[in-house]
Amino acid sequence: MLRFTLRQLEYFVTAAECGSVAKAAARLNVSQPSVSNAIAKLEGHCGAQLFIRHHAQGISLTQVGRRIVVDARGLLRHARELQRNAEAAGGLIGGELELGCFVTLAPVFMPVLITEFSKLHPEVEIKLKEGLQDELVAGLVSGKFELAFLYDLELHEGIEVETLASFQPYVLLPDDHKLARQRKISLDSLRDEPLILLDVPPSRNYFMGLFRSAGIEPRIAFSSPSIEMVRGLVGSKRGYSLLVTRPYGDRSYDGRRIVARPIADKVAAGDVCLARLGQTRPTRLMDAFSDFCRQWFSRYRPAGFPHGGAP
Repeated sequence: MLRFTLRQLEYFVTAAECGSVAKAAARLNVSQPSVSNAIAKLEGHCGAQLFIRHHAQGISLTQVGRRIVVDARGLLRHARELQRNAEAAGGLIGGELELGCFVTLAPVFMPVLITEFSKLHPEVEIKLKEGLQDELVAGLVSGKFELAFLYDLELHEGIEVETLASFQPYVLLPDDHKLARQRKISLDSLRDEPLILLDVPPSRNYFMGLFRSAGIEPRIAFSSPSIEMVRGLVGSKRGYSLLVTRPYGDRSYDGRRIVARPIADKVAAGDVCLARLGQTRPTRLMDAFSDFCRQWFSRYRPAGFPHGGAP
């Protein structure tokens, strides 16, 4: 016999997300005592304190609370899925999918993936959050995200990944750069050129690692966490850059021409993957989205290079 209810778990998770009993009550459209009583009963069933109460500053999860909230989110998702399946009797897939995506990948892939998946499953609502790698990993670990679309770099050991595609890094140059006519470009030929570095983890460590594996310490002229700022600086002839994500088009935001060339050296590819927390059981919706992404990427062909090669 269960000693707690789904309603108690729902109130507990909502309070954890809001950081306040009052805000949780407002979101749930119930009274504050209802939320407080549900949390107190759940703490009694667990035999542990789940929140630290801060006078006039809301609440925060205890260490035990942080562990339990992950399982509570998963249990609520499966309970909602059970209800939907019972109502649909094995029919349409529906519900909400909490999805995270790495900031440089999101504008290239998310619009088409969400649109095409929604055509197949119109009853599904995808809630997308763009973020940096550490934000996405933290979201997976906390249960905030069910799935995250990111690079297979510097991941938490409890994260399970499925590689969807592997992309080779490339050199981005102003269209009139002295190296732009070459079919492929060696890292050594860039040794004395000014680098515009995409300065966002884990991209920074990945790109710097490529240089250091070749025994090169690049000359960083500018750095930016924005891929479009990097492309703009390259277009303005402030230097070159290394990138993996390949937007369509050969112009920066301000209309300046830029060109991409393959790297002549043998370098590590950037693996794009779909990740989830290993300790959670995938829902039917998660499996459907994973299958869709797997099939979509099996057909995906990225933009090519004018002088041959592939990104």
